[in-house]
Amino acid sequence: MQKTAKELSQEDTFTLLSPTFFLVLLFFLLPVLIILLMSFTNVSTDTGFDQWRWVGLSNYVKILNHPATGQHLWITLKYVAVTLLLFNVGLGLAIALLTTSIGGKTGTAFRALWLLPRITPSVIYVLMWKYLGADAPYGLINSFLAPLGVTPQNWVAAQPFLFIVLVNGFIGASFGMIIFTSAIEAIPRDYLRAAMIDGANYFQRVRHIILPMIKWPLLFVVTFQTLSLLTSFEQIMILNDGAGGMEVWSLWAYHAALNNYYGNFQWGFGGALAMVLVVIGVGFCWVYLKFFKFSELVSQPKIDAL
Repeated sequence: MQKTAKELSQEDTFTLLSPTFFLVLLFFLLPVLIILLMSFTNVSTDTGFDQWRWVGLSNYVKILNHPATGQHLWITLKYVAVTLLLFNVGLGLAIALLTTSIGGKTGTAFRALWLLPRITPSVIYVLMWKYLGADAPYGLINSFLAPLGVTPQNWVAAQPFLFIVLVNGFIGASFGMIIFTSAIEAIPRDYLRAAMIDGANYFQRVRHIILPMIKWPLLFVVTFQTLSLLTSFEQIMILNDGAGGMEVWSLWAYHAALNNYYGNFQWGFGGALAMVLVVIGVGFCWVYLKFFKFSELVSQPKIDAL
């Protein structure tokens, strides 16, 4: 029986997407399923892999009753919100708007400088920040503040929240800058020229033309960077390992499951912490889809018939 063109097209699509689907299943969905199952067990270095047992929701009850749960959750949400709004989206969008308005080689060179935090190895990048905030006579910040009468101190230890936001923020700003710059450059120049002819100033063009036309990139950057901030802890671990009350949720899960002072790695409890983070991330995604009106973004354009 001869197949229709539509059926052939569906088969071709499935053939093309099947390798990607297999990789997503193998490296994303399957690990999530394994961690979910692990979160219902008491598996740890004490039990090994031969004496563990199912404990149901005990790990999740332990999280609810843990005295530090509220602190970990609050510092995580605060860190994500401040870093996302000020740097990953705010500063990234500001750089994109500034450099696209300048244009030419100057704008390109300025954007290239902002890529340095992202391409610099994490250890070197974080050590630079640690030396900037180090106590006298090494810290560069103290060199500037001491003549003003400010007492020299270790600023990383004194202001840990400020430094974890700065360290991660400059990395995230470069990502937003790249996406927003590409989106702004893709806007037809005729729209902006027409607005200029009508007398719209720069801020009016940004508000009424540029921002409405980059909703897709805004949704992508906000969602992706939120999930990235929720789950990443590399820079915080190198900077101060969560000292000063800066142990975000993902770092707490890492310490519980893979690296703690006592050497008792609680894989089941760490898996439960990770699954809570997954639920929080899904919740944020749902809020963003509603806020940006995702259904309207993917709907077919309406064409009025004459």
